[in-house]
Amino acid sequence: MTIANLAIPVCAVMIDPAPEFSLPEPTPVLGLMEVDAVEDALNRSRASVYRYANTDPYQLNLPYNPKRLNPEIRAHHTDPLLFHPSEVARFAKEVLKIKQVTIEVQNRAPDPTQDLLAEILLELKSIHQTLRDRS
Repeated sequence: MTIANLAIPVCAVMIDPAPEFSLPEPTPVLGLMEVDAVEDALNRSRASVYRYANTDPYQLNLPYNPKRLNPEIRAHHTDPLLFHPSEVARFAKEVLKIKQVTIEVQNRAPDPTQDLLAEILLELKSIHQTLRDRS
């Protein structure tokens, strides 16, 4: 099974004919994969990804299950399922028995919304520091 030249905006897990398993440096929170990215990376249907996922409609954040695809911790049941690329690679290798798995983390293109949010965060920190200095 081979997936070649898969371009997913944040990151990708690709089946590669390389003889070894390789992991990049730890990925940032923005490097998490959504269901669509996992679907493309594993070459499985959306329904399959949801069947593989360790979720329950009545319980949020189930304990780790090595036979399931474990999503990242969610604060609310309406939050989207996000998966760490290493978890997707582990699942592909150990559960789906795909022998060679390579994780490629691709940087996002600069996003004006993220830049604006960073500026707002800096301003809020400045206001917080000013208020703390006055106390």
